[in-house]
Amino acid sequence: MPALTLKNSSLQASAALAGLLLSAGCVPAHRQASWAIFPLQRSVPHDGLAVVSQPDGYGLHIWIDTDTRESGICQPRWTPDPARLFNGNGTAPFSSGLASRQEFFQAVARSDVRRALRQQSEALCQEADPKRSFRWLEPPLTPEQVQVEAFPLLEEPDLLSDPAAVLEQEEAFLKEATEPGD
Repeated sequence: MPALTLKNSSLQASAALAGLLLSAGCVPAHRQASWAIFPLQRSVPHDGLAVVSQPDGYGLHIWIDTDTRESGICQPRWTPDPARLFNGNGTAPFSSGLASRQEFFQAVARSDVRRALRQQSEALCQEADPKRSFRWLEPPLTPEQVQVEAFPLLEEPDLLSDPAAVLEQEEAFLKEATEPGD
């Protein structure tokens, strides 16, 4: 008789565990991340990837850049500061603002996201310069792996003039133009 009681309690525990697992899996679809992954253009084809990583279509818009500093090579340049994706499960997804780096690291830890990033990066490089060879660089998975990019300094022609100085020059020019001649 004690063996039968032990069997019954074991079966009851198994049934309770199975019921708990089944009920935990019954979450409405709008309350789960779909993990949909699709190209979402930023300014040129292949320069962005949407990842629906949160419920209700929220997620990341990862921007893809290229690094062509090495002769004959094109590789991805990672910016781990993605935009916030909205309406990712809808018909008109868009991005605005910033998502966290931690969300970026969680997303790129998934092999399906890295695979899509690689495809888009390679297509972006091919589109930019088909003569260059593509070299894949894995995205950073932790804050320690983020490499700070040193961009070239802006040159004088790239800078905007001081608005106060421009106004002063305009007023001086107008004053000269309106003064009677000598």
